[in-house]
Amino acid sequence: MRKETQKLLVLSLLGLVSVNLAAQQKAKKDTIKGIDEVVVTALGIKRHDRALGYVAEKVDAKTFEETQNNNWAQSMEGKVAGLKIQTAGAGPLGTSRITLRGEKSIMMDHNYALIVVDGVPLGNSTTGSGTAAYGAGSGGDVPIDLGNGLNSINPDDIESVTVLKGASAAALYGSRAANGALMITTKSGKTKNGKLRVTFNSSSSFDSVLKWPDWQYEYGQGTLATNTAGNFYYSYGLSPDGPSTGGTSSAFGPKFAGQYYFQYDPNVMGQSKERQLWRPYENNIKGFWRTGSTYSNSISVESSNEKTSFRSSLTYLNNEWMMPNTGFDRFNFALSFAHQLTQKLKISTKFAYNTTTSDNLPATGYNNQSISYFMIFQNPNVDLEWYKPIWKPGQEQIDQIHPFSSYIDNPYMIAYEMLNGVRKKTITGNITADYQFNKNFSIMLRSGIEILNEKRTTKRPWSSANYLKGFYREQFIKNQEYNNDLLFSYKADWNKFSISASAGGSIRYNEYLLNDYQAIGLKTAGEYSLTNALSIPVKYPAPRDKHVDSVYGLLTLGYDNKVFVDVTGRNDWSSTLPKQNRSFFYPSVSTSFILSDIFNLKSNNLNLWKLRASWAKVGIDSDPYLLDNYYTASNITGSVVAPTTFNNPTLKPEKNTNIEAGMDFSLFKNRLNLNLTAYQNFSENQIIPVSLPTEAGYSKRIINAGKIRNRGLELSADILAVKGKDFSWKVGGNWSTNENRVMTLPEGFDGIVSNVGDVVFYKMEVGGSLGDMYGFKLLRNPEGKVIYGDNGLPARPADIEKVGNAFPKWRAGLQNDFKIKNFTISFSFDGQYGGIAYSQSHHKMSEQGKLKSTLPGRANPGGMIVGDGVVQNPDGSFSPNTKGVLVSSYYGDYYRRANVETNSFSTDFIKLRDARIAYSFPKETIKSIGLDDLTIAIFGKNLWMWTKFPMFDPEVATLDNATITPGVEMGQLPTARTVGFQLNLKF
Repeated sequence: MRKETQKLLVLSLLGLVSVNLAAQQKAKKDTIKGIDEVVVTALGIKRHDRALGYVAEKVDAKTFEETQNNNWAQSMEGKVAGLKIQTAGAGPLGTSRITLRGEKSIMMDHNYALIVVDGVPLGNSTTGSGTAAYGAGSGGDVPIDLGNGLNSINPDDIESVTVLKGASAAALYGSRAANGALMITTKSGKTKNGKLRVTFNSSSSFDSVLKWPDWQYEYGQGTLATNTAGNFYYSYGLSPDGPSTGGTSSAFGPKFAGQYYFQYDPNVMGQSKERQLWRPYENNIKGFWRTGSTYSNSISVESSNEKTSFRSSLTYLNNEWMMPNTGFDRFNFALSFAHQLTQKLKISTKFAYNTTTSDNLPATGYNNQSISYFMIFQNPNVDLEWYKPIWKPGQEQIDQIHPFSSYIDNPYMIAYEMLNGVRKKTITGNITADYQFNKNFSIMLRSGIEILNEKRTTKRPWSSANYLKGFYREQFIKNQEYNNDLLFSYKADWNKFSISASAGGSIRYNEYLLNDYQAIGLKTAGEYSLTNALSIPVKYPAPRDKHVDSVYGLLTLGYDNKVFVDVTGRNDWSSTLPKQNRSFFYPSVSTSFILSDIFNLKSNNLNLWKLRASWAKVGIDSDPYLLDNYYTASNITGSVVAPTTFNNPTLKPEKNTNIEAGMDFSLFKNRLNLNLTAYQNFSENQIIPVSLPTEAGYSKRIINAGKIRNRGLELSADILAVKGKDFSWKVGGNWSTNENRVMTLPEGFDGIVSNVGDVVFYKMEVGGSLGDMYGFKLLRNPEGKVIYGDNGLPARPADIEKVGNAFPKWRAGLQNDFKIKNFTISFSFDGQYGGIAYSQSHHKMSEQGKLKSTLPGRANPGGMIVGDGVVQNPDGSFSPNTKGVLVSSYYGDYYRRANVETNSFSTDFIKLRDARIAYSFPKETIKSIGLDDLTIAIFGKNLWMWTKFPMFDPEVATLDNATITPGVEMGQLPTARTVGFQLNLKF
């Protein structure tokens, strides 16, 4: 048995097992993947899949090369059980909220998975614009998705991504991997005998809006005003027909029936001299949007031989997004080099340089300065063309055209004058030295860096609703992270026993600095510079540094290649915790049993039956500067501002305890692979803010408290359904569910963790779940009928109640790959069930009568409607409601902003996430022109969707400063449907 094992396996540098390619070739002819696949685990260590006691799911380069997303992470949506990729629907960069196995922390920003590139963790920090999503008329600015470190990763450079889902899998990475980790391995040279290979990839794709709200174009602007004859009418300004009705944002005006009214005339920029046809402009919102485009070209050169390998690539991407005058350019350069200096010493390095530039990225949120706000307030009878000149004649850069309300900014001014620019440079890389002392003992030294330098500019012209005299801002962000690792490894075999041990340490230092300069008011209109400021508040640099030292160890024991046990331990010393609690230790244990070998059950029908189990405890430190109370600099020179949060000098690390178990099966000559995993996770000692009474002098304080439990199941399957000479069919599927429960909460904690717009409150109660959404609901009688008041409008409750949960009960994905001779056809579906989301856009559009759902009752005499429900009688009984009210009053109250129930909807959906048809030219055909491979393809993303969510997209979240908050739509931008073409060639 020992001799046969040596034939199959090659022991690699760190004492880890690699699959002998020659032994794999025969197996791969009839299988989806080799049962002895190698995956990348914590610290970049390569492990044999059969030896792992936890789930390590691998996504290969094909996924990223073929889907061509602006953000690589979105390519994995629906393809990995338990993985959720969510954006805020805020523009082309699509900053992703990546979570694994649900929410574990009370704080929304503390649930992200760690991203690791070639063994080096990325800081992945996001700096927001400093503004909330809800800010209409507040005089403030808007949130902007300016991307983060993940956006700089080039999809064409990714070799594979290994998803480590639980704390057990990622325990060696420490606190940042408590929520799991995504291990990215980038490409390196892979040719034979020093042959040079050149690869060229080119794609062109085009975006259109996937889904629109169901706007109504039967009634125009107005508030059910009647003239002296008692008829509904419209008048822009005072006219012979009556007082002005043109100043309202509501669409409860007259029906479009061929009548004529005094309306706005763009030629005189006021009331028309004659009555004009009362008509709808059905393209007055959709017409603002255009077909977006993305062009990407990538070229790589690679070569390798027995001692040396290298790869270098250049990629340029140009995006023109669907909103006019928005988009970005991205340039990527990557270099990989490895050389065996001596028999014992190998040096390797990987380096990536990225620049992302944009003159303008779109703003999101419910704020005068976002295009979302304009779409909500645009009326059916208003032509979009009236706004195109932007400026009043002779008042260029001074006074905009916005004839219906000073609160509604001109959409073309938003697109062409309210600019949100960014210039971002990112450098990531590492250098690694591996020294093999002998066949048993080796050492690895690795040093990695991540450097971000970013300049942001914000321009707001004169006459904008929030900045009558304009505004200009410059932000300079510097973020540097250094990671240094030293790892000693030992491996040995004794008869049927094997041992692999690694021990090492790391030093991590993160340095963050933000400089922010704002010119509030501009002396000269249209001139954007700090020297043109009417006033510049004093802004001191805002640092946020962190230092962590760590030691760790891994011991792997194996018996007869059938039983494996892993034991890990790690100790961290974090600068963000007090001295007495700065050091914290956490262990993990995992095991794997190859039952098919132990019980000699292997056959053509059962190729592998594996049982795995693991337990881990992870310590989690805090954000910087939560120990002491600090005064911050005031805008007034020489003065300071007292803190509003009472920090905690005795903070302890959070604790995350994870246990999981599962089984893996390979059946029918490995043509069917099944994986089942059950897990449970407890998060304790969470670092959270709790409210304080006003007399305390602080609004909140930081404490350790709370216990959260997550339980879940994950299923995945890969099937080689058909395998023939000219036809094959592969199917992949996954399903996952997560149940979250709050086990304990601190005394005096009101349970409110956060809120959006002071309407939707994320509140926790013992027995409840993270993501529970609270707000005002409708009052109902015991039979569930809505209770109305004496005024004919829904009665209002006194307190907020639970409305639902932002997170779905389960998610699933299905992938199909067909190969028909030289054609390949692939497509994937995914979906979710069980969550809800509140829509601010739905509230406002319904309140204003913009949606078709507000049409019932308008044809009633006098525009009166009787709400379906009951009224409560003096004796406590109920009788049908008979009180009629104007439809404008009824819909305005029924869908009022505070009514979370009537403005929240199911986020269930099914999407055709991506599809592709490709043709690869026969080798004998292209060989004569010097090509090794030539493939052309047409592809699509988000091609079709089923959902009952009434707005743009059920996969909705709000960008609130830098926080992506699921469950709330607060000025979401449209989602793109993409169709594109692709050319790939190698020579």
